[in-house]
Amino acid sequence: MINTNNFIETDFEWPTGFYSDAKHIGLKHEKLDFGWLYSEVPAAAAGVYTTNKFCAAPTAKTKEIVSQNHKLQAIIANSAIANSCTGLQGEKDVLTEQTLVAEKLNIEPYLVGVASTGLIGTCLPMKKIKKGIDGLSLTSSTDLTKAILTTDTKQKIISITFKIQGITCKMSGFAKGSGMIHPKMATMLAFITTDVAVGDDTLQPLLNELTDVTFNQITVDGDTSTNDMVLTLANGMANNEPLTNESPDYQVFKEALHFVLQKLAQKIAADGEGATKLVEANVLEAQSKMDAQAISKAIVGSSLVKAALFGADPNWGRIISTIGATPATYNPETIDIKINEFLVVKQSLAVDFDKEEVSDSLKQDVITLTVDLHDGQYDGQAWGCDLTYKYVKINATYSS
Repeated sequence: MINTNNFIETDFEWPTGFYSDAKHIGLKHEKLDFGWLYSEVPAAAAGVYTTNKFCAAPTAKTKEIVSQNHKLQAIIANSAIANSCTGLQGEKDVLTEQTLVAEKLNIEPYLVGVASTGLIGTCLPMKKIKKGIDGLSLTSSTDLTKAILTTDTKQKIISITFKIQGITCKMSGFAKGSGMIHPKMATMLAFITTDVAVGDDTLQPLLNELTDVTFNQITVDGDTSTNDMVLTLANGMANNEPLTNESPDYQVFKEALHFVLQKLAQKIAADGEGATKLVEANVLEAQSKMDAQAISKAIVGSSLVKAALFGADPNWGRIISTIGATPATYNPETIDIKINEFLVVKQSLAVDFDKEEVSDSLKQDVITLTVDLHDGQYDGQAWGCDLTYKYVKINATYSS
């Protein structure tokens, strides 16, 4: 459990030293589609990236420079066009973006990350990109949080404040993602900014660890994209002594980052394409953490479970059959299942419950499924959404 007593959620704003801007440059018909994020000083950077073998050019280049330098000072991002499966031209366009941004900001190209999301197989219209970069400025605008959206119906943003070494610090995160969310982040972009000073060799392993229990535990439709990326930038402008995992306030920072990542992951799951409900699966008392996470994610990823929840059908048989199809190790005779607060299975056998009452509870916006294996000491969580008619409609006409 995250200790939320150490931080306060606030209205969204950038941490000290971060600036942004966004424009409509014609990649979409009317909406914002292009922008950048900038730090006054080079920031410690960590990233986690798609596992899709067809890694998009901007994602691959950003992964390369963050892995080599562990620093970023700017990120240029666009929606509508993924710049994926675009060959040498796509790679060239990424380098051009880096160069143009670096020249305008008077920084080195290797300090510029690039992120794109949208339709696969189309090259960027570089005349529009160049003009767009020319028109960007350094402001406190938060419009970039809108410019990265594709089929999303809402912004996914969060800001918190907390104290490190007695200094008030801020962390702000924003993300996009609605479809193709599985199994390792998928068609999502997420950016976390903070003014805390963190050692380069501390931030990356921490992001890896926390991504496994947040973004990697959401699913919408079982598909994986080519462009997903999570970047965390820590510019140190709060002027604390750089944190390491031995620092007294390391746990405060870890819980703050965990909270921000988890909130963004939940917002993505709740805004799945066509979704009407956020679904949380909690698996208790498993033999291993891996088993707990695998079972919880299988439950929220099951099309049969998702469809039943859309229809407010308390069909627990779909939940238990999904558990049985996983490779996890557990005692199949000791399982309890709750739908919301209602016990529907005890020791792997049905119990009497009011089907109408449970069905009514499934009409709410957030549904909690709890599975207690009674077979160990490890817990796991995952988040997903229901499967609706609208999901099919959205994806039947995505490129046309």
